[in-house]
Amino acid sequence: MALADDFQQVLDSLPPDWTDLELDLRIEDESRYVDAAVDLSQVNAQPYSERDWDWRLLVAHNFGHAAAAESVKGVLGKLDAEGIAGEMQVREVREGRAEVVQMWGRPESVREEFRKRRAL
Repeated sequence: MALADDFQQVLDSLPPDWTDLELDLRIEDESRYVDAAVDLSQVNAQPYSERDWDWRLLVAHNFGHAAAAESVKGVLGKLDAEGIAGEMQVREVREGRAEVVQMWGRPESVREEFRKRRAL
């Protein structure tokens, strides 16, 4: 199965309030490592130095310091189009967190809308 399809299955299996996702990625053909690294740099993939896995991908749902899920899926689709095969493994999923937003000086209607959208 293609990497983008595998990633979409992972996303579909997550609860609706997931916030962060960590994946490990390994490619089958080590001679294509540099080609894959160029594409994966677009989503800030972190290379492993001496492990069985090649990269760690950090994915954010709505906010945070990680790549957007849509961007990761696009880059993995690009790897698929280039014929770079591999496999992924979910390492960690975090859920139920909410971003911290400065609400001082904002009207109550804005605060209520924020709580409603974030289900706090």
